[in-house]
Amino acid sequence: MKDFGKVIEIFSATKDSSGLPRPIVKELDIIKGFGIKNDKFAGKDEDKSVMIVGMKAYDISKENGIDLEFGSFGENILFDFDPHEYKVGTILKVGEVELEITQACTICNHLSIFGKELPFLVKHHRGLYCRVLNDGKIVKNIQVTKKDN
Repeated sequence: MKDFGKVIEIFSATKDSSGLPRPIVKELDIIKGFGIKNDKFAGKDEDKSVMIVGMKAYDISKENGIDLEFGSFGENILFDFDPHEYKVGTILKVGEVELEITQACTICNHLSIFGKELPFLVKHHRGLYCRVLNDGKIVKNIQVTKKDN
């Protein structure tokens, strides 16, 4: 495995937070079969435990006159590369944590609060859901590799 990217920022939707952008956190405590400790979406759908987004979504938005704060796509992890280059079943190793890509996010009308055309501009880069394969912690600037599977 070779490093090919890193984590730009991390977010978690706590029970006290609502809406977008998601709040930035210092670390994500990842739990296999559950998701992110203290995240309000944890434990609901194992295949959607963690949502990842690449900078490409923010770049597309900005190129179209929509300047967004990080966390605006509802992601838990923002990467400096485009995870949409990888297919379902790909395993990303984020520090010690392994995340398996399970499905692409659907177009979310909530994004239209930032611009009515935004959901359609980023429809192929909106984000990916992942299943957690092992416990661990994820922090900002941690290296990401692709596990050969």
